[in-house]
Amino acid sequence: MRRSPSPAEARVTIERRVADVFHFYRDFQNLPRFLGDVMASEQVGPATFRWTIRGPLGVRLSSTVRLTEERTNELLRYETTTPPGMRTHWTVEFRPGSEPGRTEVHEVLKTPFGRLGRLALTLVGKPPGAEVAANLRRLKQLLETGEVTDTEHAVAGKFGRPAVGDRRCGPGWPQSSSRGPS
Repeated sequence: MRRSPSPAEARVTIERRVADVFHFYRDFQNLPRFLGDVMASEQVGPATFRWTIRGPLGVRLSSTVRLTEERTNELLRYETTTPPGMRTHWTVEFRPGSEPGRTEVHEVLKTPFGRLGRLALTLVGKPPGAEVAANLRRLKQLLETGEVTDTEHAVAGKFGRPAVGDRRCGPGWPQSSSRGPS
């Protein structure tokens, strides 16, 4: 019997209440503030968003993402709207932390083509596991300090600094806001 490879996943503890973290993340227009390659998120339907992504070699891509499940203060599931078998799926769980005022966030990313898809992304400089972990670290930074300083696995210059190991900074890309969470 062949085992299915595990998806990319990461966890983080954030020094904020579950409701604060959930509602910040649930507003998909906040995602470009901490996701390393999502440059813009525009709502195009009740639970549908168009993301502008800066991919490998600076290529601009557009992707439509649909929220498929929501349990307030507990869970968000969303996926790309590409044909079945080609979709990327995210599950983000929110749980009270071990101490009051803390939130445990667990994110799981499933890429198309399983292990092969993850290998292809890694070969073009976008290792899914490392990207998920970096995105959650930036979410933590943003919600706890109001500022993003972690540039690992992010578009160069997106967070006001060159990305780690990358000196390119594409013109015309928005910088993150340094204001605190809303």
